[in-house]
Amino acid sequence: MSTIAALQAVVTADGFDREPTAAELDAIETEMPVILARVELLDAQIVTLDRTPTELDEKRIRRARRRVLAARRELANRAVAVREGDAA
Repeated sequence: MSTIAALQAVVTADGFDREPTAAELDAIETEMPVILARVELLDAQIVTLDRTPTELDEKRIRRARRRVLAARRELANRAVAVREGDAA
């Protein structure tokens, strides 16, 4: 009976043992408004999981959804502006 061993343990472990690169940190920083808006939306939705949403809860969820959409729109507009600036 033969044994099975991981031949590439060093290769696979190395990929997870590193710090984020500067480019990855910049990408996270760029997307941070969207991330924070989505966290706020999740918080508003979690509050209503164990009870019937009140009118105030519904308003909070709507505001949070609008913030997510606005943050995503700003991120998309920024990406388009960067691409157009590169093309010029």
